[in-house]
Amino acid sequence: MGHGGNVIEELKADHREVEEMFARIRTMTGGGQGLRDVVDEVTIELVRHSVAEEQYLYPAVREHVQGGDGLADKEIEDHAKVEKMLKKLEQMDTGDPQMTPLLHQLMDEVSAHVQDEEQNLFPMLAMACTPEQLNDLGDKVRRAKSMAPTRPHPAAPSSPTASKLLAPGAGLVDRARDFVSGRGKS
Repeated sequence: MGHGGNVIEELKADHREVEEMFARIRTMTGGGQGLRDVVDEVTIELVRHSVAEEQYLYPAVREHVQGGDGLADKEIEDHAKVEKMLKKLEQMDTGDPQMTPLLHQLMDEVSAHVQDEEQNLFPMLAMACTPEQLNDLGDKVRRAKSMAPTRPHPAAPSSPTASKLLAPGAGLVDRARDFVSGRGKS
């Protein structure tokens, strides 16, 4: 969850973790608890990552990168699509015939988002910010991920202010539910 380094290094490490989980999903045959466990891991990581980006990365992009408002808006739209897919997956039985196509759609959407961030957004942010600003953002993102929800909440507001106010409470409730159910412990 927390890797260290500046914001770009931190988020790229998250991307590699999710790609590894996707690779595990691609090699799985059938459904069952094994698939549910990996889908839960993916969901936890993507929700935490998205919340942290919406709280700190995208406001920094808006502030420091030329044309940042449009870039941030596009990334937030990507997150909304992914969160809706995660919510559907959370409610789906692993034997549901719609699960595999939805998982592939999720993996394609997330992979395109990751590629866009790493090839476009991150280099622009690196050029626009000082190393100190990037390190500070990395610290903020790590703190946000530690308090973030672990389940998708697609109806929750995505503004940085609302997210900073609501995410810790939702995160606490989600982590309590995860503890009781054993979700995310495999």
